[in-house]
Amino acid sequence: MQADKPGRGLRPILSAHRPEACQPGFMKTRGLLEGLRFTDTFFPSGGYAFSSGLEAAVQGGAVKDSDQLARYVEDLLRGGMSRREALAVKLANRAGAAGTLDPAIDVDRELDATKLGRDSRLASRQMGRQVMKVAADQLRGKTVLTEYRDAVEAGKAPGHLAVSFGLTLGACGWNGEETAAAFLYQTAVGFVSAAMRLTPLGQREGQRVLGEWLPLIDRISREVGTETPMSSWSPIQDIYAMRHGRLEWRLFRS
Repeated sequence: MQADKPGRGLRPILSAHRPEACQPGFMKTRGLLEGLRFTDTFFPSGGYAFSSGLEAAVQGGAVKDSDQLARYVEDLLRGGMSRREALAVKLANRAGAAGTLDPAIDVDRELDATKLGRDSRLASRQMGRQVMKVAADQLRGKTVLTEYRDAVEAGKAPGHLAVSFGLTLGACGWNGEETAAAFLYQTAVGFVSAAMRLTPLGQREGQRVLGEWLPLIDRISREVGTETPMSSWSPIQDIYAMRHGRLEWRLFRS
């Protein structure tokens, strides 16, 4: 009997066991890679320049070690971001996947109205606009991204980070849960990165804290529904974010 040539019959077997073939909602590899660029700390959003009020909290004595950092960020994720940024991300993701602009602009304006602190509001806008400039320029064929960028530049939409992020990853094929989880994880990484410059927190301890936040991030990304009214309750974090501009010395812009 003639032996099979190397690789003969292998392609059908691999095709039958590809995750995409078994799971209709599974993210395609190309879409995964396109979206990952926007979640990476290498991406030029300017996020490294902002601490989201953490610097004021450190100087005010509210965050001195990793345990206090964990509580501070967990409280913000639960009360301040779960029904505001996470919700905006999911709604924008849906608009990006459908290629419809108006829902993204609506949620962008609503998010802008809920951000009480001027510095936080401006930081979110600046980072969001950086994301959209790159997305509209490099993800060719995604007309909703170009339309949104033009709307932001024309002053018809604020251009907040959560909306730009959700719209972009939706256009890349990520679903709402995946996108919300990636956004919240990126936010958590930003807090750890800032804390490493503001406190004695080291890399290994930072990784431990990040690992402890993962179940909370997973739960929020799954449980926040797109029919939920937008709201936020993180008064301590909001107050520190507003105090940041009056600090005598600062490493961060917010």
